[in-house]
Amino acid sequence: MQNIIKSLRTDLGWSQTVLGEKLGVSRQTVNAIESAKYDPSLPLAFKLADVFGRPIERLFTQDQ
Repeated sequence: MQNIIKSLRTDLGWSQTVLGEKLGVSRQTVNAIESAKYDPSLPLAFKLADVFGRPIERLFTQDQ
């Protein structure tokens, strides 16, 4: 699954640590999500959508 998390995070000037704190996860988890090595749980995906003010389907897309 691909995502635009890194782009949104950097546009806001947030570090991975800051985003992790907002989500209640580690910086390593944020890194793994951004690099598509880890697909977040549904509750975490909802938190991401809330933090960025976008629907989940705008944050994540299926690999083609």
